[in-house]
Amino acid sequence: MPDIKIKSHDGNEFDAYIAISSEASAARPAPVIIMIQEIFGINQEMRQKCDEYAKEGFIAIAPDLFWRMERNVQLTDKTQEEWDKAFDLMNRFDLDLGMKDLESTLLAARDHKLSNGRVGCIGYCLGGKLAYLMAARTNVDATVSYYGVGLDELLDEGDNIDHPTILHIAEEDKFVSKDAQKKIKDALHDNEFITAYSYPSVNHAFARGEGEHYDEHAANLANRRTRDFLNVLKFAKAA
Repeated sequence: MPDIKIKSHDGNEFDAYIAISSEASAARPAPVIIMIQEIFGINQEMRQKCDEYAKEGFIAIAPDLFWRMERNVQLTDKTQEEWDKAFDLMNRFDLDLGMKDLESTLLAARDHKLSNGRVGCIGYCLGGKLAYLMAARTNVDATVSYYGVGLDELLDEGDNIDHPTILHIAEEDKFVSKDAQKKIKDALHDNEFITAYSYPSVNHAFARGEGEHYDEHAANLANRRTRDFLNVLKFAKAA
C-alpha cells in the first residue's frame, strides 16, 4: 500500500490498494470491485479481502478515503487507542468529498487497462453507507452493503437506486437499532433492485475476520451471497 494513484476531482491524487486477478489480461479482461473501507482505513483486513476477490477472478481496488485527513491509515479494532482514532476520523470525514473520491475511483476502475468495464462495489460499516450512496448516486453496476450505518437517514436516496443492490443487515447491530432496521426494510421493500438479507443473533461487523463480533456462519452465508451476486459481472457486457 499504495499500489496505484487515482486522480481526484479537484486536481490531487490519492492512493489505492489494488489486487489483480491472475486471469486478468488484455485478452481476457476482468470485472473490478471497489472495496470500501471501514473506519479503520485500508488495513490488513481490507487488503486481505481484496486479495481474496482477486483469487476469484476480479480486480479489487480499495481507495484510501481518509487521505484528506491523514494518508495511509491502517488501524485495527484491538486497542482503545485505535478505536478512538478511528471514531475521530469517522467524525471528521466529509461524506460528500468521500463520494467524490469514490466516483473518481469508479472512473479509474472502468478505464483500467485490464478491466472489462464492469464495476461493482462492496462496503463495510462506514463503507456500507457509502456503498448504498454509490448505488443511489452513480452508475456502478452492482452494489453490496454490509451493515451500513445511518441508512435510515438516507432512505430518500433509495428511489434513485436502479442497479442490483444487496444489503446485509445484522439484526443485533449495536449501531443500527431494530426500529432503524425496520424503517430501512419497509422503505426499500418495493424497489425491485434491492435485496435485503437479515442475519439473526449477530452484531455489527459480523464479517470482520477475527473481529470481536465475527460470526463464521453468518459471514460465510453473506460472503457466498455476495460472490454469487457479483459473479454476473464476469459475463455481462459493459454498458
